[in-house]
Amino acid sequence: MEAEYAELDAAYGAQRTALLFSGEYDDRNALLTISAGAGGTEATDWAQMLLRMYLRWAERHRFGTEILDQTEGEEVGIKSVTVAVEGRGAYGYLRAERGVHRLVRISPFDSQKRRQTTFALVEVLPEVENEVEVEIDPDDLRIDTFRATGHGGQNVNKTDSAVRITHLPTGIVAQSQNERSQLQNKETAMKILRARLLERALEEREAQLAALRGEHVEAGWGHQIRSYVLHPYQMVKDLRTEYETSDTGAVLDGNLDAFMQAELERVATTVGTERA
Repeated sequence: MEAEYAELDAAYGAQRTALLFSGEYDDRNALLTISAGAGGTEATDWAQMLLRMYLRWAERHRFGTEILDQTEGEEVGIKSVTVAVEGRGAYGYLRAERGVHRLVRISPFDSQKRRQTTFALVEVLPEVENEVEVEIDPDDLRIDTFRATGHGGQNVNKTDSAVRITHLPTGIVAQSQNERSQLQNKETAMKILRARLLERALEEREAQLAALRGEHVEAGWGHQIRSYVLHPYQMVKDLRTEYETSDTGAVLDGNLDAFMQAELERVATTVGTERA
């Protein structure tokens, strides 16, 4: 009897996992981009904290990570960073993190120790393996080279190895400056561009379907998805699912699975209700 229950539990778990990761690209690698919001030093430090959080999360899952492009903050932290997260299901997990993340704390950069609120945007794209899924006309591209800045190899600040690619019909821009050669940076920038064009196509398709269903389609980022409060109390709360925890240290150290699962279950339930 215990063996039968174990088999049933395993079957239920597999079915539940299949439901949560039923998206077309859920089994893909992911491209994670973090951008600091308004707030200067406080915002760039928050973006750096989020980068560490997601790198630790990936390490817990034994996913490979590689920083493809990074712009340093003027004093500390980062203005923006794009990270490749490699592992089966990386996009399926990380798509639950898309949106604006809000931090409330006593700023370590404020001599008067006042409480500060700052924001950062997290974007997640599936990695596109080939150009069959996203057709790109070379005539639609403007490719600029410039000198890389920040940390890097011997060529940094000496040659125009960094590459910025602009897709003229859409205005979408992708760039890379962390590789040693211009060719490598061009390949990386094209990978990011293909992913962003795929995201645009998916968004347009979803908007068309939502319009047919009579739903209102929000433009822009929308509201924050999660608040990380470090003062006057300790709490991380997801505003979509209402899931929360007071163990802020664990969350910022990469313990995100409960938040991801709650959001993926919410989305799966919503989709299931709409289909019914």
